[in-house]
Amino acid sequence: MTQIEIVTEAEGWERIADCEAIIRRAVAAALEAGGARAGEITLLLADDARVHALNRDYRGFDKPTNVLSFPAATMPGDEAPALGDIALAFETCAREAREEGKELPDHLTHLVVHGVLHLLGHDHETDDEAEAMEALEVRVLAGLGINDPYRVEEKDPAR
Repeated sequence: MTQIEIVTEAEGWERIADCEAIIRRAVAAALEAGGARAGEITLLLADDARVHALNRDYRGFDKPTNVLSFPAATMPGDEAPALGDIALAFETCAREAREEGKELPDHLTHLVVHGVLHLLGHDHETDDEAEAMEALEVRVLAGLGINDPYRVEEKDPAR
């Protein structure tokens, strides 16, 4: 069984109705699609400043980002290993949803799925990896009733 700890460190997240339920549902769907296994995940609901610091200190990128994943090392014989930690930045997530015309709960779901898949070893460093990971994300999100987040809507030039 997977244990999910959600730590809310910043304001804003409370504006998302059923935020914790959305997160738990996204984690479960991503684990199932990505090779579910028992373990522990800690999810930090932070602000841009905190995620900026984490991104700078652990990845060498001096800027905020929407989601960071920190996979945990597994220990032999551990029946419920720590899968890792995920951190989300509220301001960046909210801005991206607004700019992309997405509902914030749907964008949150996508970012949690994305983060969990990273914990399971999926990546997007190469074109082939990115294509495979995005296809898996799209499949998971479709199962949750969320449209393809990578599909670009064509704008009507007459508008």
